Amino acid sequence: MRTRAILGSVLASASVLIVGYQAGTSVVTNTGTTLSLPASSTTSGGSAGGTDASAPSSDASSRTTSGTSAASGPANGTYTGSSIRTRFGNVQVAVTIASGSITEVTALQLTDADGRSVQISNRAAPILRSEVLASQSAQVSNVSGATYTTQAYLTSVQSALDLAGA
Repeated sequence: MRTRAILGSVLASASVLIVGYQAGTSVVTNTGTTLSLPASSTTSGGSAGGTDASAPSSDASSRTTSGTSAASGPANGTYTGSSIRTRFGNVQVAVTIASGSITEVTALQLTDADGRSVQISNRAAPILRSEVLASQSAQVSNVSGATYTTQAYLTSVQSALDLAGA
């Protein structure tokens, strides 16, 4: 049974990478590595059956700024990342940048398909927030037991950073 699960995971990861490469969009791997999402890219996703069982998909991002841009690095302000759709609900974050550093990450929307999804999101969000603040990027490891939430959260963070020019 475990072998089948591992094989399924490997195949799913490979297909996500292939589809992401062909579409030219961001893909978050199970190790938390994020490939860049161009600021102008918007994806709409899901599998042929209409449910999103393998990878998060994103809606358009928006930018809200306050203040002025730093001489080098990202512009100061608050940037709203893409709303990422997962099979357990949508995830969206806002990233605040001041003096070229990420100073705050606010979860605007977390997975909420059922009570278990809410419980997982409530456990994972503070961990992800602190990891993003510590690393100053979306390049952080998955939260165990919260793979979909982690991938969507980090994809939304990356899209906000792309808007900021980071």
